[in-house]
Amino acid sequence: MPVSTPAPVSSPSSPALIHWTENGEARSARWRSERGAVPPKRVVIADDSMSADTAYRLACEGTGLLWRGDFQNARMLVQALARRADKPARPKRGKADKAGKAAPAEASAPVFPQAFHLHRQAQAQRARVLGMVLVPFDADYGIPLRRAPDAKKACAEAWGPAKADAGPSVASLRELMGFISAHEWRRKGVPIPALGEGGPHNRIHPHYGVFSPVRGEYIDLVAQAPVPEGTADLLGFDIGTGTGVLAAVLALRSGVQRVVATDQDPRALACARENLKRLGFPQVEVREGNLFPEGRAHIIVCNPPWLPARPGSPVEHAVYDEDSRMLLGFLNGLAAHLKPGGEGWLILSDLAEHLGLRTRTWLLEAMDTAGLKVVGRLDAQPQHPKASDASDALHAARAAEVTSLWRLAAK
Repeated sequence: MPVSTPAPVSSPSSPALIHWTENGEARSARWRSERGAVPPKRVVIADDSMSADTAYRLACEGTGLLWRGDFQNARMLVQALARRADKPARPKRGKADKAGKAAPAEASAPVFPQAFHLHRQAQAQRARVLGMVLVPFDADYGIPLRRAPDAKKACAEAWGPAKADAGPSVASLRELMGFISAHEWRRKGVPIPALGEGGPHNRIHPHYGVFSPVRGEYIDLVAQAPVPEGTADLLGFDIGTGTGVLAAVLALRSGVQRVVATDQDPRALACARENLKRLGFPQVEVREGNLFPEGRAHIIVCNPPWLPARPGSPVEHAVYDEDSRMLLGFLNGLAAHLKPGGEGWLILSDLAEHLGLRTRTWLLEAMDTAGLKVVGRLDAQPQHPKASDASDALHAARAAEVTSLWRLAAK
């Protein structure tokens, strides 16, 4: 079976290349990976004749499978690889087993946070294996495979506009399926009851790479929290606005006349501006910036990533906050940006506490050190499917999770 030679190291200014041999001829193409994966050093040509067992063995070895067969069969192959990757490993039989005697009881389940880190490692390995099925792209993002979908728009939303002189490229099929799924979310939108009942004006349309507001409990908390009294012309800040959903909900609260929403991610800025324009919120201004804009506000909302861990890819920055940098940045700067009588609304899940990644004592001490006091708290139970999925590796922590809106004021 033809294989590639190791790819040369690319300079930072040049795109990474993937190399392989096909029909006795050395070939190469641009390598694309939104998650920052390096191109496989070894690549073989694969098609409908390759068995799932062979593909799984090669993928586990780190060999890329450049697909030349039917596109839908490639999708089925990824599903077959997923079934093999998710199959529980068979425990090795000890001497007691071989003798027909009862095996010793298994050790108790790993204690968090070890279980969390093992889970992340397993998920990362699973992603690497499933990501070894590769598909080719033309310069215009067309896919030269039988029964391939027209994914040009989905790819353009993730990679940027196609360039005629870019030449062919190769990417993971699994990543492509993520683009297509994100494109459907963007096209259909996510209904947000807090923005109104029914119609096109209660939907948020997330862009690729921007966290989708599918967990409505934290949005409802912003819609329900009591607004500071005594002022009719309230100014609000939404820190790390993402899709702009919390800025929109805040703008609907009684007495709030203007909202400034900030983010430093170009995708989030474009997404928020598009959503707020579609929803008809001219009173919300979206600004590029890290955390706080200039000035002080009556209400400052922040929904930082909930887990203090290192992101494994760019799209994980909405989930993982390494060293709690955004959380601490918000807490430490909040008092200086609140108007007299104003409140900061910190939206945070306690999942990190159940995973052993952070303690409630640490959080309360961080608030106190920042010169803040807690004036109230609203709690909500999770509604997402994993909270009731007993087969999930982190089920115990997810089932106990509570999402809170902490009402904070300057001491």
